[in-house]
Amino acid sequence: MQTRSHNYHFAQLLLLFLSWYSATAQDLVRSSCAHARYPALCIKTLTPYATPSATPLDLAQSAVRVSLARSRSLSTYVTTLHSQMQQQQQERVALKDCVAQIADSVDEFTRTLSELKNMQLGTTSFQWHMSNARTWTSTSLTNCYSCINGFGGVDGNVGLDVKRRVNSLAMFTSNALYLITRIGGADNGVGGGNN
Repeated sequence: MQTRSHNYHFAQLLLLFLSWYSATAQDLVRSSCAHARYPALCIKTLTPYATPSATPLDLAQSAVRVSLARSRSLSTYVTTLHSQMQQQQQERVALKDCVAQIADSVDEFTRTLSELKNMQLGTTSFQWHMSNARTWTSTSLTNCYSCINGFGGVDGNVGLDVKRRVNSLAMFTSNALYLITRIGGADNGVGGGNN
């Protein structure tokens, strides 16, 4: 009888711990994503990476990893699509520029992730790494918009599909840029601080 009671109490404590563990991680994700441009997407993206020991830097790295994976996939897609198109198609010209812009984004996300991995709060190099990470992620976002704008006067299903996919990447990228900017809070000179 006592073993059954002991097991019951152990199970209750385990459930309590697991609910606290999950709540703590989810609180960080929700508070980190609350003011992102696409908060629901941000929460959905980061929830699988949330742990109670996660920091805003960990979440920013996760957001950049997701954006990097999506940009690699998109780069493969637009490169393949471009190689299959007829030479005379008007969309091919817009797609050619898009191929280069998305390939650049892959490189920029790779650099951003490297900067975030080397970033340590409170060090003299923090602002340097932060500036680089924000610049490269911002450039990646600009590449997305340039690709979309390249299809501005072009009608066709290919252009619509590419714009939809690139717009999706832009949404992830926007959230990643927001999460990078909020690393460390305002007291470290990021996002409006004065230090």
